[in-house]
Amino acid sequence: MSKKPTDGAQERPGRLKQIRMVAQVLRQADPKALPIVFASAIGTLVVVIVIGLIAGQLWFFVPLAVLAALAVGMIVFGQLAQRAQYKVIAGQPGAAAAILKNMRGNWTVTEAVSGNRNLDMVHRAVGRPGVILVSEGPRNRVGPLLGAEKKRISRAAQQVPIYDVQVGDDEGQIPVDRLQRHLMKLPRNLNKGQVSELNDRLQALPRSMQMPKGPIPKGAKMPRGPKPKMR
Repeated sequence: MSKKPTDGAQERPGRLKQIRMVAQVLRQADPKALPIVFASAIGTLVVVIVIGLIAGQLWFFVPLAVLAALAVGMIVFGQLAQRAQYKVIAGQPGAAAAILKNMRGNWTVTEAVSGNRNLDMVHRAVGRPGVILVSEGPRNRVGPLLGAEKKRISRAAQQVPIYDVQVGDDEGQIPVDRLQRHLMKLPRNLNKGQVSELNDRLQALPRSMQMPKGPIPKGAKMPRGPKPKMR
């Protein structure tokens, strides 16, 4: 009777295939990216080996150099791949929601709590800073959406801080690739228990919309979020 493959054997091909797919996207988005990855890995390998030669313990530093080169290469690969994926989803409806849903930490994200027929949207994220309303769309159109949504949830939020963030390319807006960094800099105003209680109150509110009203433009799709950095 043949033995079933172990879990590691089942996972490995999928992981390698995932890396190849990300590498293809990265090569298409930036032809210089993969050479940078290889150069960083080889540079690390050479530096550590030189240190081993100077220290007179090459036998010890060669394996260390290989491990360090792999680690640096994967870190650089992950960072460049994330940037490429941000470029791919930038400008698509739902790009900000994709970023929010893939943030690290204890966040509860509710997509499209408000919107209009132009696919301008407001998403809600709840975390340690409080309530964060994130809009997508031109500045002159999303302002009223943010104001109305803030007013709608203010009673349920009570004294909890409510932040509003506009994602876009207009003056005063935040590009989608900087959204996560911006939110992570917000102060931590709540503990885990307060975040849970706040979520319960907000989830009890009726949704102001299910989908944007009116016809959705042809070809409009909600993008997938960027994959987490590879460690």
